[in-house]
Amino acid sequence: MTYYPEKIALSPKSQKILQHLIKENPYLEELLSKSENLSEFKEALKQWAKNVLQENPNSIKYYTGEEGGRKGFEMLRWHDIAAIRILDYIEHSGREFTNPYRNGEKTVTDPFALLWQGAKEGLGGTKPLFFEDLLYLFRQFSQRLEQNLPSKEKVTSWMNRWHHGLDPEIVKVREINKERIMRILVDHIDKCESTDNKYTFEEGASAEQKFEKVREWWNDYKFHLRFAVREPKLLNELLDYSLDLDTQKLLEQAQAKGIPFFVNPYYLSLLSTRTPDFAAGADLAIRHYVIYSKPLIDQFGNIKAWEKEDKVEPGKPNAAGWFLPSKKSVHRRYPEVAILIPSTMGRACGGLCVSCQRMYDFQRGNLNFNLEKLKPNETWDDKLQQHLSYWENDSQLRDILITGGDALMSQDKSLDNILNRVFEMAKRKREANASRANGEKYAEIARIRLGTRLPAYLPQRITPELIKVLSDFKNRASQIGVKQFVIQTHFESPMEVTPEAKQAVERLLAAGWIVTNQLVFTTAASRRGHTSQLRKVLNDIGVITYYTFSVKGFLENTFNYATNSRAVQEQIEEKVIGRITKEHLDSINEITTNPTNLVRSIEGVRKKANIPFLATDRNVINLPGVGKSLTFRTIGITRWGRRILEFDYDHTRWHSPIINQKKSVVIIESKPIGEYMHQIAELGEEAKEYESIWGYSIGETEKRQAIFEYPKSEFEITKKITNLEIPGIIANWNNERELP
Repeated sequence: MTYYPEKIALSPKSQKILQHLIKENPYLEELLSKSENLSEFKEALKQWAKNVLQENPNSIKYYTGEEGGRKGFEMLRWHDIAAIRILDYIEHSGREFTNPYRNGEKTVTDPFALLWQGAKEGLGGTKPLFFEDLLYLFRQFSQRLEQNLPSKEKVTSWMNRWHHGLDPEIVKVREINKERIMRILVDHIDKCESTDNKYTFEEGASAEQKFEKVREWWNDYKFHLRFAVREPKLLNELLDYSLDLDTQKLLEQAQAKGIPFFVNPYYLSLLSTRTPDFAAGADLAIRHYVIYSKPLIDQFGNIKAWEKEDKVEPGKPNAAGWFLPSKKSVHRRYPEVAILIPSTMGRACGGLCVSCQRMYDFQRGNLNFNLEKLKPNETWDDKLQQHLSYWENDSQLRDILITGGDALMSQDKSLDNILNRVFEMAKRKREANASRANGEKYAEIARIRLGTRLPAYLPQRITPELIKVLSDFKNRASQIGVKQFVIQTHFESPMEVTPEAKQAVERLLAAGWIVTNQLVFTTAASRRGHTSQLRKVLNDIGVITYYTFSVKGFLENTFNYATNSRAVQEQIEEKVIGRITKEHLDSINEITTNPTNLVRSIEGVRKKANIPFLATDRNVINLPGVGKSLTFRTIGITRWGRRILEFDYDHTRWHSPIINQKKSVVIIESKPIGEYMHQIAELGEEAKEYESIWGYSIGETEKRQAIFEYPKSEFEITKKITNLEIPGIIANWNNERELP
C-alpha cells in the first residue's frame, strides 16, 4: 500500500495544539511568517537556539562535545537543554532510521519540516502527540516550563504513598489471600484435579486437617512449583474471579498463542482481589508482571533478541566480537564477564516476567517451565566442562554470572555440582598462572554471581540446605582468591518485600553472599516515589541496589515501557535524595566487606549521611551492541510523537574493542511521552507532578559505585585478549593493548 503522509490533513486536535504552540510563541510565529521557505525557517531557528547557548559558555562546550559527561551535563541550564534539542533536530533533519514499530519500515526525522507544513498548509498527517511534545519543547526553551526540582520533603511524601510487604496491615491482607488460595487448592487436590504422590491427604482426614496440611506445605518451595498456575482459568479462580472480562479474554488469547503461564501460589497471594483503600494501586507493579498486555500477546511469535550479542552462530564471533563455546549457554559482551545459563532446571524461572529480556528464548522454547524435562541429562557434565574451560582459558574473564532462567531454580545437587566445577576451574586458572611471568598472567576468577528472582518470586526456595551449598562454596572459593560473592536479584516493588523475602535475604547474607537488586523500570514501577521507596525498603533488609533498567523498547513491551526521559527525571528529581557525598564514600565502600553485618552497616551510613536510602544503583538501558548506558541526546521525533534517541556507550567501563567501530546506537522509543503521561493518569497519578518529564531530552550515565568494581589484581594481567575477532578492523586482537 502506498502511503503519502504529506498529503494527509491534520486532525482537528493536531490543528488545535499547533495553533496553541504558535500563539504561545510570538517570535516563532514571526519566523514562520517571514521565512520564505523551509531552509530559511530552519536557519532562523538555529540562530535563535545558538543565541541562547551563547549566554552560557558551558552549554556551547557541551553541545560541541568539548565538555561532556556528568560534569558538562550538570552545567547546563534548563532552557539550554531545549536549545540543544532544537539544534539537534535541525542537524539530524532528513536522517533515515529503521523503525521496528512499523515492520522495519524507514522513518525519516524532520520535525521542523512537519511544523512548517502543518502551519503553512494544514497537511502532513502529523499526530497530536508530536505537536504536544513540540509545545512543551518551546515552553522549556522560553522558560515557561520550569524544572521545579522537588524538595527532599516532597520526594519523601511521594515515597510514603507506597506501602510495602512488611507493613502489618499488608501482612494481614496477604494472610487472607493465602487462606483463600489454600482452601481452593485443598478442593483441587480432593477432586484429584491436582494429583501428586507427595502432596496427598491421608484417607479420612477432615476438612480442617487438610487445610492445615496445605498450610504446612506452603513453606515447601516444591509445593509452590508443583501447584503453580499454568492457565488463566485457574488464575482467575485463585484471584476470587476478580479479573475483569477484558483481562480474561486477553489471557485466553495468550494461552491460545502459546505464551507460557507460571505463577506460584505464594506470589499470587501478593495480589489483592479487593484492594483496601489505604493501599490503592500499591500492587500494580506486581500485577503487571503477572497479567500479560495486548502488545505482548500480539507480538509473541515474532519477538527478537534486543541485544545483538545474544545472536550466536557456531564458528562466528557475536556482535561484540566474541567467540563463544555454546549457542545457548554462554553470553558475552564485556571482556571481564560472561554469562553461564546451565542446561538444568535453571532454564526455568519462578514465574514469567512480562518484560523479560529473554522472552525470545521462551518463545522458541529454550527457556520454559517443563521442570522435569529440564533436569540435567547425562551429557550435561561434559557440556559444563566445555563451558567452564572457556573461562579457564580466556585471558581476561574474571567474573562468572550464573543465571538463566533463574540460577536458584536448579536443584541443590545440580547447583552444588556447578559451583564445585566453578571452584575447580578457578583453582586451575590460578595454578596455571604460577608458570606465567608477570604481565603475561591471565585474569583470575574474582567474582561469582548468581542471578535469581526467587527471593521475590519464591523466597521459600532459600532453604537451610541451599544456604549450606552457598556457604560451603564461599568458604572454599575464598581460599583460592575469589573475593566477591553476589546474589543478583530482582525486586520490582516494595510490595514484594515480605517477611518471607526478608528471611530469605537474611539467610543469604549469613552465608557470606551480598545481595544486589536490579529493578526493571516499568510504567507502574516508574510512579513518583515508587522506586525510591523500594530502595529504602531493600536497604532496610540488607539489599544493595545495583541497576534501574529502562524497559527495552520493542513493540511487545509498549504497555510497560517508561520513556528514557522518565528515567532521567527519576534520577535527577527523586533518587538524588539518596546521593552519597564524597565524605561518606569510604563508608559505602566498606559496607559489603562483611555481609553478615550488612543491615547494621547500611543503617549506619544512612544515619551518618542523613539520607533515607543509598542511591548506589545507576539508571541505564541495556543497548544492542554498546551495553548499559543512559548517555543520549534526543535527535529526532516521529510524526507519531515517538522520540528518536542517539546513545553513546558508557566510557567509564571496559568494553570489547568493537565499541570503537560502533560509536553510537539509535533507538526509536516505543511510546510517546504524551502516551506515557496519559497512562500514568490512568494509574491514578497526578500528571501535573510529572510535567518536567518533557524537558529531559539529554541523559548522562552515572559513575559506577566503587563497591561494584572488581578487586584490584595482585599482579599485572596480560594485555592479550583471547576469544575475540573483529572482522574489518584488526585481524588478530591477541596483540598487546593497554588496559584501562
